[in-house]
Amino acid sequence: MLLLFSGLCLCSIVSCHRYMSVPGAPYNISTDDKGVLKAVLHGTYSFNNQTNDAFLFRPSAIEKAERQLVKGVKYILEVDLSRTVCLKKWHRNTDLANCKFQPDGLLQQTFHCDFEVWTMSWLHFMKTTNFICSPSDRPSTSP
Repeated sequence: MLLLFSGLCLCSIVSCHRYMSVPGAPYNISTDDKGVLKAVLHGTYSFNNQTNDAFLFRPSAIEKAERQLVKGVKYILEVDLSRTVCLKKWHRNTDLANCKFQPDGLLQQTFHCDFEVWTMSWLHFMKTTNFICSPSDRPSTSP
């Protein structure tokens, strides 16, 4: 009986370990990771290209980042995007880091977004495959 119980416990531990390191499963990574920052920027450009807002948005917070190894790398991201003072019609190709956030007031707006960005670096390929954004009541956090 004790041997059977020991075997079940061992099986349980091995299964648990396998579950946590399943090949191809997403796993958490640092929000400061270089690949994450590139993926966030790419997702932000996708957002800016598909909104009718007169102003550009830029990341104000990266809440969560995951990496999944697929045919390339898929980044699964939770990001807050806040409206800047840069008008789209004048700054379409501007480095977003040079755009300051809107000051407190009516024009200040933040969206909470879930992005999926797929990249195959050896092909210099990056594509935002999915994003869902909804208005957030959080203000921008950086100047």
